[in-house]
Amino acid sequence: MDEQLLIAECIKGKSWACKDLYDRYAPAMMGLCLRYIGNREAARDVLQDGFVKMFSKLDTYSGAGSFAGWVRRIFVTTSLEYLRTNNVLKDSIAFEEVENQVEKESTKDFESISAEDIQLCMQELPPSCRTIFNLYAVEGYTHDEIADMLNIQKVTSYSQFARARKLLREKLTELLQEHARKE
Repeated sequence: MDEQLLIAECIKGKSWACKDLYDRYAPAMMGLCLRYIGNREAARDVLQDGFVKMFSKLDTYSGAGSFAGWVRRIFVTTSLEYLRTNNVLKDSIAFEEVENQVEKESTKDFESISAEDIQLCMQELPPSCRTIFNLYAVEGYTHDEIADMLNIQKVTSYSQFARARKLLREKLTELLQEHARKE
C-alpha cells in the first residue's frame, strides 16, 4: 500500500494501518534505539515511547521530505531524551583528556568483521561516546548540531567522537585478534 495512503488511514484511526506502519518501521527503529541506548530492555521502552510520539504527531507530517527521515528524527530525539532523563551522558570527559589524534593505524582486515560484531562493540562504548558517535558517524549530524541537541560544547562533541573512534578501533582490533587465535 502507498505510504501516504497508509499515513492518512492511521490519522483516521484505522488500527490495521497503524499496525502496518509499526511493522514497517519497528525493526529499523529498534536497531536505532539499541545503538543509542545499548541495553535491549531500555531500547524496547524507548521504541514504544517513539511510536507513541510518532502516532500522536502523525498529523503534523507535512509530506515534505521522506517519511522515513521524519520517523528517524522522532526516534533519535526520543533516544536522546531517554539518555538525558536518565543522566546517561554524565560520563563525558574533557577535551584535554583525549589524545589529540586517533592513531593512524592501518585498517588491517576489518572487512572480515560482521555488522553484528560492530554493533556489539558499539554497545560496549560508554554512553556519551556511543551517543555522539551515532549522531555524527551514523546519523550525519555536525558537531555544531550535536552540541545544540545535547546542550554541550562543540569541543566536547569532538572529543567524545575521537574517544569513541579510538575505543571502537581497540575493540575491533581485539576482535580481529580473537578471530585469528580461533583459526
